[in-house]
Amino acid sequence: MTDIMKGVRILEVAEHTFVPAASAILADWGAEVIKVEHVERGDAMRGLASSGVMSFGGDVHVLLEHSNRGKKSIGIDLTTQKGIDVVYKLAATCDVFLTNKLPAVRKKLHVEIGDIRAHNPKIIYVAGTGSGERGPDADKGGYDFLSYWCRAASAMGCTPPDAKGLVAQPAPGYGDSIGGMTIAGGIMGALFHRERTGEAVSVEVSLLGVGLWAMSPAVALSLQTNSAWRPPSSSGGGGPSNPLVGVYQTEDGRFVAMSCLQGFHYWPSACRAVGREDLITDERFTSHELLAANAGVAREILASIFASAPLSEWRERLANFDGQWSIAQDSLEVVNDPQVVANGYVAETVSAAGIPFSLVTVPVQFGGTAATPHRAPNFNEHCEEILGSVDFDAEAVLELKIEGVVA
Repeated sequence: MTDIMKGVRILEVAEHTFVPAASAILADWGAEVIKVEHVERGDAMRGLASSGVMSFGGDVHVLLEHSNRGKKSIGIDLTTQKGIDVVYKLAATCDVFLTNKLPAVRKKLHVEIGDIRAHNPKIIYVAGTGSGERGPDADKGGYDFLSYWCRAASAMGCTPPDAKGLVAQPAPGYGDSIGGMTIAGGIMGALFHRERTGEAVSVEVSLLGVGLWAMSPAVALSLQTNSAWRPPSSSGGGGPSNPLVGVYQTEDGRFVAMSCLQGFHYWPSACRAVGREDLITDERFTSHELLAANAGVAREILASIFASAPLSEWRERLANFDGQWSIAQDSLEVVNDPQVVANGYVAETVSAAGIPFSLVTVPVQFGGTAATPHRAPNFNEHCEEILGSVDFDAEAVLELKIEGVVA
């Protein structure tokens, strides 16, 4: 893959997943990313032992690796003037300053846009927040479960009216990872604009805004109809008028999802695939209007048919079906999906300790090849290298270490 971001230097003052995931993407694309961590504990993610649902196992902290792949680490005490001066020196050599510190914290630490631009007027200043830069909650922290999933309407949009509880976010760092890709795109756009015009702009992305964008078609429909978006039922069906949009359960408790928006067009092929050619000429389903009018009956028939055979059989029987369908796979199955393998969507790398592990690759590919993920840095692994790049000699580095300014 072409390292399209080679030559771009990024200074990150951020932790957890949302904002660090953005620079992780850019690192995979060739950017040099300098990660500033807390001088004693490092990124808070380093001490996280559970996602809240699943404990982390094994010898590799894969969630840390996911959002910090390919970076260089330095621990700096940002509460000291000398520490902030080091940040300013680094910022003067960088193309991008990236942070998820809340507005009030940025002001307290003196890393607001004016502070950073005083040392590099052409730097792209990027801030990621939970709920946006303005408004009454601008200085409140926000995780993706809260800001992206619940507040931005995805949770309610996924929870059927007859459900007994709220549908949970499907994975740790779910909104964070999508938000990270959004920030990465914003950074690239800002760099392109600067290249063309010479103007350095700021970039703002929030989990709330990204979550709202993900729900934007539903929001538009809701505003048009004055009705909140909710799925029709806990069965996951796609609506009453098209039996070929929805989810059907197999004999062994698995799920086949169908999304044939031109239902009547695909009806004959579907009937042949499920072994019920008689339904093609059934007078209840012989036109688009009749199929829509009798969709409930058709859905009941299909549900009974799918429930009569296991998933393995349905994989074979639907292989030549002309319409659009998929198996609902879990997070282990998808890794072995032939399409995932063929396109390099998961790749192996090696930790700092030499332990092999796998990560999902960045979904945007250049030149027809997936970007190879590299390992995350050990805490403060690149301290001397980073300080040396801004003209701190060995004696000056040692002095900073003795004073506790850097780790």
